[in-house]
Amino acid sequence: MMDSLVFFSIGGNLGDRLALIEETTDFIDFNIGDVVLRSGIYETPGWEMPEETPQFYNCVLGVKTDLSLAQIKKEIQEIDEYYGRQRTEGIYQSREMDVDVLLYKGQIAEEPLVVPHAKMHLRSFVLTPLAEIAGELEHPSSKKNISALLAELKDAPVPVKIA
Repeated sequence: MMDSLVFFSIGGNLGDRLALIEETTDFIDFNIGDVVLRSGIYETPGWEMPEETPQFYNCVLGVKTDLSLAQIKKEIQEIDEYYGRQRTEGIYQSREMDVDVLLYKGQIAEEPLVVPHAKMHLRSFVLTPLAEIAGELEHPSSKKNISALLAELKDAPVPVKIA
């Protein structure tokens, strides 16, 4: 079943973070597919951002969908537009909401989105909630399960579960 799901990381560090996660989860459930798995919400410092940056709330969703990657990309662009997000390559900024596709039905792709997400294996704020709901799921490129990838992380901030 896990290989038939799309996994999303959602989160932000501005505004009412809990309400924004709920709103975005509802948007995904309505516009992309059925949210069948949901991690707890974790608080972490911004990744590759200054220390004074407000803390992020993040969670991971497992979604059953018939949409293609191109259709999902279009829906994510709508979320970005709604929240006024300007994506800039390699520059991380505070934001109300960020939605990333982590894994797409066990597939590997470069276009229209890179899946598996190119940096997910480096991010404790992604791997911790993903391991909570799908720890045994195999990463399609590394062939390691999510719990093993999390165990390999060194010196990464430990996310704090808040809800």
